[in-house]
Amino acid sequence: MSLYNHLPYRDGVGIMLLNTKGDVFVAKRLDTLAEAWQMPQGGIDAGEPPRAAALRELTEETGVPADNVTILAESKEWHRYDLPDDLIPIIWKGQYRGQQQKWFVLRLDGDDSLIDITAHEHPEFSEWKWIKMHELPEVIVPFKRELYAALVAEFRHLA
Repeated sequence: MSLYNHLPYRDGVGIMLLNTKGDVFVAKRLDTLAEAWQMPQGGIDAGEPPRAAALRELTEETGVPADNVTILAESKEWHRYDLPDDLIPIIWKGQYRGQQQKWFVLRLDGDDSLIDITAHEHPEFSEWKWIKMHELPEVIVPFKRELYAALVAEFRHLA
């Protein structure tokens, strides 16, 4: 039982970016030494529809312009994850216990040259790669494994 169960979830979006072979884009965060990879994700700005937030986050985190992707699917529900108690006071200034996210599956309509993780003035990733969808739960931080397994179950038909 967490001491932080009274805190709300932060609204966010997640992006599962697929290439034409059905592989999934993952990247390693700049702010951690852990061998953990993740899909692009981010917060929803006030008044911003989730779909618009996903396309904005895609461009900010991968450099891929929104007109170079096709939206294949949107998650049926909002997926949640809780941060470990020791991270809650550090991340988002202790205002949230975790995130609830709407996830979007996008297909990259072009080649890898469209990806530039250093394009944004505040890059979040140090490196990136393509992996098979079923590998996602194995490469993420432990507190997001259940979420990534649920995403694989929901979207495996697209790989």
